[in-house]
Amino acid sequence: MTVASIAYRADQVGSFLRPRDLLAARASGDKARLRALEDQHILRLLQKQKELGFEIFTDGELRRRNFMSDFTDAVEGFDMGLEVARDWGASGQAQQTQVAHVTGIVNAKLRQVRPLTGNDLPFVTKHSPGDVKIMQPSATQFPAISFKRGVTDKIYKDHSALLWDIVDIIKKDMATLPSQGVKYIQIDAPRYSYYMDPKWREWIKKEMNQDPEAALDEAIKADNACLDAARKPGMILAIHLCRGNNRSHWYASGGYDAIAEKLFGTLRVDRFVLEYDDERAGTFEPLRLIPKDKVVVLGLITTKKPELEKSEDIIRRVHEAAKYFPLENLTLSPQCGFASTAEGNLLTEDEQWAKLKLVIDVAKKVWN
Repeated sequence: MTVASIAYRADQVGSFLRPRDLLAARASGDKARLRALEDQHILRLLQKQKELGFEIFTDGELRRRNFMSDFTDAVEGFDMGLEVARDWGASGQAQQTQVAHVTGIVNAKLRQVRPLTGNDLPFVTKHSPGDVKIMQPSATQFPAISFKRGVTDKIYKDHSALLWDIVDIIKKDMATLPSQGVKYIQIDAPRYSYYMDPKWREWIKKEMNQDPEAALDEAIKADNACLDAARKPGMILAIHLCRGNNRSHWYASGGYDAIAEKLFGTLRVDRFVLEYDDERAGTFEPLRLIPKDKVVVLGLITTKKPELEKSEDIIRRVHEAAKYFPLENLTLSPQCGFASTAEGNLLTEDEQWAKLKLVIDVAKKVWN
């Protein structure tokens, strides 16, 4: 792989903060006004990305309630009124959060009623000034938070049965994306952080009644099946790994070391989009296990905090990472999106754009 062959040195995870008028329109239930505002703001976001210098464009997930809602809005079988309480780390402190309200609980056989990205894709591919990136939730997201004993197990005997039904739906949808003008598909898969964090490995044993290593093997197989469905010449396939991002909170800690050899060696992606914005992500050393024909997107700039990182600090960290993985195969992005849910992280839109400008500026300094 040559330096010239690496596209998009400045990358982005995809979601942007929602403007207040858009959030108000969604809350009001006025669908016509909501759609008009979504169109208006997506056009503005596309133009802003172009002005900053990005060469890959997203619609900011502005039509989604959260990063998984493209699936739950297109698939029947979720009860959005049911939820599961869970204790998780929120910016370093334990906090009980109702985690399943963003996806609902599966209470019926899943049935796809429209394309998963049907609400997002036509507008952004029509109006984008350049290559389009689309984000899809990993199939592994849903069994962990949408399976409720006494409800879901009346339809699906266990988490695995639910997972593979979801895989079938996502596979069929992803197979259509290359012909619809998509250049870059990113699977968002924060659930892998469960296998890095001892407390969540115990949760897998207790709550899902699964061996963590066997569950990890199955998760990789599931994501590979979805990725393979979209594999076409010229298509970039990526997976994004993080440890939670809802409203600037996080739920898991731990470096990639515990799963690096298996994960990096067997996931059939072109790019690993990796969270590396603070000490919870561990060291860069696991990067040595990534095959050298891959690209690593370093998520060095945080979307959780408004303070702007110093350019020289980011450049230094890029070169630290290059001790373990070739500099010519590295690119740069924020560690996650700015709005995993519509409410968004705890910073302003101006601060969001300053972070993205920093991505562009550092990328130019390091690789141009």
